[in-house]
Amino acid sequence: MLTTHPFDDDKLHEECGVFGILNHPQAAAITALGLHALQHRGQEAAGIVSFDGDFHVEHTMGLVGDHFSTEAVISKLKGPAAIGHVRYATTGAAMMRNVQPLFAELEFGGFALAHNGNLTNAQSLRRQLVRRGCLFQSTTDTEVIVHLMALARGGSPVDRMIEAVRQVEGAFSLVAITPKQVIGVRDALGVRPLVLGKLGDSYIMASESCALDIVGADFVRDVEPGEMIVLDESGVHSMRPFQQQPRRLCIFEYIYFARPDSVIEGSSVYEARRRIGEELAIEAHVPADAIVPVPDSGVPAALGYATQSGIPFELGIIRNHYVGRTFIEPTDQIRHLGVKLKHNANRRVIEGKRVILVDDSIVRGTTSKKIVEMVRAAGAAEVHMRISSPPTAHPCFYGIDTPEQDKLLAHRFSVEEMREFIQADSLAFISFDGLYRAMGEPRRDPDALRYCDACFTGDYPIRLTDRDERDSIENLRPALRA
Repeated sequence: MLTTHPFDDDKLHEECGVFGILNHPQAAAITALGLHALQHRGQEAAGIVSFDGDFHVEHTMGLVGDHFSTEAVISKLKGPAAIGHVRYATTGAAMMRNVQPLFAELEFGGFALAHNGNLTNAQSLRRQLVRRGCLFQSTTDTEVIVHLMALARGGSPVDRMIEAVRQVEGAFSLVAITPKQVIGVRDALGVRPLVLGKLGDSYIMASESCALDIVGADFVRDVEPGEMIVLDESGVHSMRPFQQQPRRLCIFEYIYFARPDSVIEGSSVYEARRRIGEELAIEAHVPADAIVPVPDSGVPAALGYATQSGIPFELGIIRNHYVGRTFIEPTDQIRHLGVKLKHNANRRVIEGKRVILVDDSIVRGTTSKKIVEMVRAAGAAEVHMRISSPPTAHPCFYGIDTPEQDKLLAHRFSVEEMREFIQADSLAFISFDGLYRAMGEPRRDPDALRYCDACFTGDYPIRLTDRDERDSIENLRPALRA
């Protein structure tokens, strides 16, 4: 089969999405709808766990709508409480045993857990847990938390969860379900988003506010960095299991990951992207006849660029939304079509024109090169590329599936070398100060950062225990061989 995977791989992949609800007679159906709204955060697999006195677990590979849209499936997920997850693998291979929510029978009863993010000491903890006799059923980092809860000294599920999450490092927004509660936790720096909503008498926690919109729930507030929310029959309870630290929300949520109709920490994602486009037009404008977004993530920034520059916005590239990850039997000719499986130039609006292409990022550069080539072939007189993020030169260890550093174009090349690689007439990225101005700050101030921007700077705000241990072992090997 021909896979579109090589072209998908030229993006930073969405991490995962989580959803939980308590005290609703159709909890599983509401959860499925919420997961539909979060589908952009992970298209590899999905799962729901519900509780009605017994736990009911349903996992599937693929999209939410391919499995959870039928009454036959939803009717098996009984009960007034449920949690759900959509997954793109950042740790652990793509296989059914890694699909979340993970479920286990612990001393206090059943427990299920869904996780958005990545634990940076998971391998270190896993080795310790295996030495203590723990038997792992998956290869995902999330299972470490389940085993830590099983071994915890203390009584209640909430106490055990607090003990477990205090031992892990990294970025995480979690939702969990016990026989009596739905629990949500956000890491101390708040790298990954989590929101609280209300639907009638029911409370909801979800990765983004768009998941509340789809089910008709009201947004209550963001779950704060370092906060644990416990939903039970008596209401909403807030706890602070971590020492307070400066918040560092992932800035790529605003650039690319979150849905444009979401609001994160009080800021509209759509408006942020438009402002980034406006800053790009101020910083790096060239004379042109059309502003063309690379769909779909480049659209809001392109609108902002067009507004600021006064140049018409045109849908000069049309995306095919119906191409899956496998398509047809390959031939050399079909392979050569490449990016046209997903994008096609709209010749009528770009032929003979000087075109500015606006996209959110360049990762490996292969798709950008193909798109520039495609727009030229459709008759564009000039093709300029503008990127609404700084160059992505460092891998992410906090829940984004990025290539290894030597595969990142910005790590290997200067901007001019990148321009030559993608064969654009010019290439420019938004500056750090321009990005932060768009986010409502005058500049990037290292002493007062509110965001994690490690994929641009290499400034990792959370310790990378597993990476550092691995690097230490690699550095020892030449000496050991000698």
